[in-house]
Amino acid sequence: MGSGSWSVFILVGLSFCGNSQALTKSPILSRIRRAPEANEESKKCSYTFLVPEQKITGPICAARGYSTDKDRVTRLDVAGVRDVLSKQRRETETLKLVVDVDGNLVNEMKLLRKESRNMNSRVTQLYMQLLHEIIRKRDNSLELAQLETRILNATSESLRLASRYKELESKYAALSAVVNNQSVLIGALEEQCMQVYSRRHDQTPLGPPRVQVVPENIPVSVPRFTNEIQRDNNRGFARERGSRSGPPPTGGTLEVQKPPPRNFSAEGPFRDCLDAQEAGHSTSGMYLIRPDEAERPVQAWCEQDIDNGGWTVIQSRRDGSINFFRNWDSYKSGFGNIDGEYWLGLEGIYKLGRQGDYKLLVELEDWMDKKVYAQYSSFHLEPESEGYRLRLGTYQGNAGDSMSSDNGKQFTTLDRDKDAYSGNCAHFHKGGWWYNACGQANLNGVWYTGGVYRSKFQDGIFWADYGGGFYSMKAVRMLIRPID
Repeated sequence: MGSGSWSVFILVGLSFCGNSQALTKSPILSRIRRAPEANEESKKCSYTFLVPEQKITGPICAARGYSTDKDRVTRLDVAGVRDVLSKQRRETETLKLVVDVDGNLVNEMKLLRKESRNMNSRVTQLYMQLLHEIIRKRDNSLELAQLETRILNATSESLRLASRYKELESKYAALSAVVNNQSVLIGALEEQCMQVYSRRHDQTPLGPPRVQVVPENIPVSVPRFTNEIQRDNNRGFARERGSRSGPPPTGGTLEVQKPPPRNFSAEGPFRDCLDAQEAGHSTSGMYLIRPDEAERPVQAWCEQDIDNGGWTVIQSRRDGSINFFRNWDSYKSGFGNIDGEYWLGLEGIYKLGRQGDYKLLVELEDWMDKKVYAQYSSFHLEPESEGYRLRLGTYQGNAGDSMSSDNGKQFTTLDRDKDAYSGNCAHFHKGGWWYNACGQANLNGVWYTGGVYRSKFQDGIFWADYGGGFYSMKAVRMLIRPID
């Protein structure tokens, strides 16, 4: 070689076991030129390296592979990795706990939201209820104010009526005194008339024929002779026995008094009590009755609890609270208390009977609380021009027939004598009735307590075929109903 760039030639002969590609790829050997093969048969690689001129400070080593210290794994590296894994595991567990806690918090938040929605709904509901309550209280306050006004008006009206009632009481007391004086005067005049009559005929008038007493029908457990008459505490005087048992007949027309508001129906008026029953009123009580030809309605007691109901009560006696010794006008228009003792009125009974065919039921109750009855197949009255003549049908019952003898007779009162007796039967029997001469029944007579009574004349509430003329019944009723 001449003066080339290579000053030192080093020939190195190497024998490899098949890893020549690693060497050819080395950057140091990038300029290697492969020497011609000396022996193809030996299949060995021979290389010639041309190394630049440089100072070699150490041995040149060649090996099959190479490694560095930094790629070597030591025990310290394994321990570090284990520490890192342990730390990561702890952090993972911590994260799991945090996730669980967060999940519980999320569920609690959901529950709280749901409760919040429910609470909002409840608050809204309570608010609406409060609003309705405020409105209701306001309405109640208005109603209370109206009620207070009504109470004040009613109070003032009550005071006015109380004052009026006191005035009427004082007037009534004065009239009662006048009536008592007149009763005494009438008694004295009766005595004088009897004395004059006895001097003329040399005998004392005995009065109308007495009803035959039927002792076997008289209850034996009551006192045989009592002459007590029921006192009415609302009146200013006590009733006397005999011909002066209570005040005399009134002079004017006395309308039916209004009863307390008990069992009263404001509906109607109805033709009769059967008409009220057919209209759906099945309770016994006071109803407005207006017959076809009547000018105005009247109150009557409708009995719906016996014999299929529909009965109109035209007469009731039970406690002696009402005086039945009255004049013609009173018996014509009616008097008494509808829920107690009363007489419906001859004119009303007449117009009821003109509406159709009616039957009559008479209820009797003695002082042993035994009840008997007498029923007549037909009943009606003729007009006032005929003296309200009585027309009866055939009898059936268990009380005995004591009213058929009055059939065809006109009504008699103290001021209108229409009976068949020479005197006035109403005077002796102390009540108005369809007297014959004078009759076997006196249901409008004096109400005596105890049954058997003593009197100058037979003036009690008697039914001759049940107890005789001197046994006064405890309670009686007369009822009419259209014939089925």
